[in-house]
Amino acid sequence: MNMRNQWPVLPVVAGLASGLLTGCGTETGGSANDGSAVVVGMSDDVLATDPASGYDPGSWLLFNNVFQSLLSFPKGGTDPEPDAAESCAFTDTRTTVYKCTLKDGLKFSNGDSLTSQDVKFSFDRMLKINDDAGPAIMFPMLDKVEAPDEKTVVFRLNTADATFPSKIASGAGSIVDHTQYDANGLRKDGKAVGSGPYKLDSFGDDEAVFSVNEHYKGTADVQNSGVTMKFFSGDRAALKTALLEGEVDIAYRGLSAADIAETERADDSSSSGIEIVDGTGAEVQHLVFNMDDPVAGQLGVRKAIAYLVDREALIEDVYKGTATPLYSIIPAGIGGHNTAFFDTYGARPSKAKAEAALQADGITDKVKLTLWSTPSRYGPATDQELKAIAGQLNDSGLFDADVKSVDYEQYEQDIAEGKYGVYVKGWIPDYPDADNFTSPFFGEGNVLGNNYSNDSITGTLIPRTGAQSDRTATDDDYGRLQDIVAEELPVLPIWQAKQYAVVRDDVYGLEYCLDASTVFRFWELSKG
Repeated sequence: MNMRNQWPVLPVVAGLASGLLTGCGTETGGSANDGSAVVVGMSDDVLATDPASGYDPGSWLLFNNVFQSLLSFPKGGTDPEPDAAESCAFTDTRTTVYKCTLKDGLKFSNGDSLTSQDVKFSFDRMLKINDDAGPAIMFPMLDKVEAPDEKTVVFRLNTADATFPSKIASGAGSIVDHTQYDANGLRKDGKAVGSGPYKLDSFGDDEAVFSVNEHYKGTADVQNSGVTMKFFSGDRAALKTALLEGEVDIAYRGLSAADIAETERADDSSSSGIEIVDGTGAEVQHLVFNMDDPVAGQLGVRKAIAYLVDREALIEDVYKGTATPLYSIIPAGIGGHNTAFFDTYGARPSKAKAEAALQADGITDKVKLTLWSTPSRYGPATDQELKAIAGQLNDSGLFDADVKSVDYEQYEQDIAEGKYGVYVKGWIPDYPDADNFTSPFFGEGNVLGNNYSNDSITGTLIPRTGAQSDRTATDDDYGRLQDIVAEELPVLPIWQAKQYAVVRDDVYGLEYCLDASTVFRFWELSKG
């Protein structure tokens, strides 16, 4: 989840040894279906229990388990499938009218029936409240929602948007009970009433307790009797201790590489061991170039950097296997992905090509450059990574680069004022479609703040891909878009993160929680 125009905190696992990545939870033997409760520890905070407000990874984790959406992403898949809906489809060739028919017998956790009125209310409410920390920003195309009968919902869009199904399958599409929520304001009591596989029993500063929703009717097959989320608010030492002492079954996001290595070596007094599970992720990081900057605005400088950055070395030296090199703006595992930057600049650094790129722009002196970082937002490894990049540039003899680091608030303000030439940005998608890695960055009013615009991208490619309901038919256009970005270099993709969790060895099903959809599925977890 990118969570609005902000870019999320990246995993703080700066250096998980690749040799530690072992399989776990791939079996279904033992007592996997005995209904035991599971305890999950997490370093991220849950900022909201109200879907009209939450737009952060922790909140969406809660939403995906407590609320239903009309559609949802199947485990291991990126194409949305019916959930609360029996069926959904565009009813016009322009992809501006989207109709869903609800399943029979849907109920909220309090026993209230779920009808089309609740679906309409949920979207109308979200858009009306338009909370600064909410997902309404994802729906500028939504003109109105109609509920002609109890089982039918019709979405009328003011512009074609074939990715609309993916958007409503995300946490932003959570359906609330219209009798339990204020149409004009956010719920402040920390409670939630949804129709998902779990109900929220309690929510506090330190933990949230979930039990199975007996009224649930959907696609999830619940494998446990409940889940407790324990919040560690960035305290990695406490999370590690809780895992070692058996207070949590799973540590999801938050252990550093040193913690993990120490955990593996520790003499655990219990009979259960600890293993590490990794899965596909769609989280990415880019270097961003301010196209109006007197230095970074020169194509020769940007090309030289692209020829000199050694992604493989960064992954090995800084991230130790918790990420993979990224050679395009659309990550691997997402439809439309290509390797435009690999094809254009190669994988191995080339001083000769970098020097030639600079000379083609008439640059013969060392390029003085500052790389800007904000570890308070993107994790403690960010400074280390940018210092490594600066070192790679300087080792070529072509650059005099340094790194400066500031807090996130100052960072965003300075970017908006155009003070930085080169800076770092990270991104977790709202939904696993190429549109979410392109439109926000290269469409009108892009979130990068780097003064880049390309008429072919904004005028043709983004509108055309947005209107194409057959997402596989967009591959050529997305390929062209990625090639243009590689040629013009407003950004330089660096890495694509893996998702990971550290678990006790009697926990199963975790592999179904770590995929490109970014949905952490409580119902797949079991203890045996």
